[in-house]
Amino acid sequence: MMLKACQLSWSAENRRIVSEASLALENGECLGLIGPNGSGKSTLLRMLYRVLKPDAGCVLLEQRDIREMTPRQFAAQVSVLAQEPPQSFDFTVHEAVMMGRIPHQSAWAGDSAQDLACVSQALAQVGAAGLEERRFASLSGGEKQRVLVARALAQQPRLMLLDEPTNHLDIRHQLELMALVRRLAISSIVALHDLNIAAYYCDRLCLMEQGRIVAQGTPAQVLTPATIWQVYGVRAEVDTHAATGRLRISFIPDALS
Repeated sequence: MMLKACQLSWSAENRRIVSEASLALENGECLGLIGPNGSGKSTLLRMLYRVLKPDAGCVLLEQRDIREMTPRQFAAQVSVLAQEPPQSFDFTVHEAVMMGRIPHQSAWAGDSAQDLACVSQALAQVGAAGLEERRFASLSGGEKQRVLVARALAQQPRLMLLDEPTNHLDIRHQLELMALVRRLAISSIVALHDLNIAAYYCDRLCLMEQGRIVAQGTPAQVLTPATIWQVYGVRAEVDTHAATGRLRISFIPDALS
């Protein structure tokens, strides 16, 4: 078992945001975290990557409590793409991606040949090789997102946690990014809004509603018309796409109520 979250709960201003959430991630698996806005997806992810300390419960990374790990030990194994992009990156793209190598560098050590190779490879993987000398602040939203993914890849993680990684990307780059996540065969948990992208690329899904995980399983087990109606309040038809063989969700706009 790569990662296991046990009965996680977290509250703010006397309001329970996440309640008794448990999930498990196998090696090499892509787990999709889905649910409406405000369902607790980002808060749950923040507990998984140590930004928030749970009020109750624990997170185990290969049977070790992540709260007992140093930040460097955690970062050497886990890379994070948070939903909120950094606002004050006064760096070139190359410098921004090189930050992903910090957990693997000795104190005061310069960038090694391996560091440089990892950065170049990561930028190439996300289609951003031509951006190396650009200032991060000058990039478009989609370009920034690809560079941040490259920084996560440069970490050479065993586990990736991604919060809405397809935000700001056009459909081509959304598909390319998710295909890359799967091609890398790195264990990953990805918070997504697009149910069709989640169904196509994720091995399993966790569906959240009002801070609780209300369904877990394969896309076919989780994304049923009844469950979609219950959680999202939208009528949908679910079938198998003839060309891809994957689950397809078609929404019915005239049947919202």
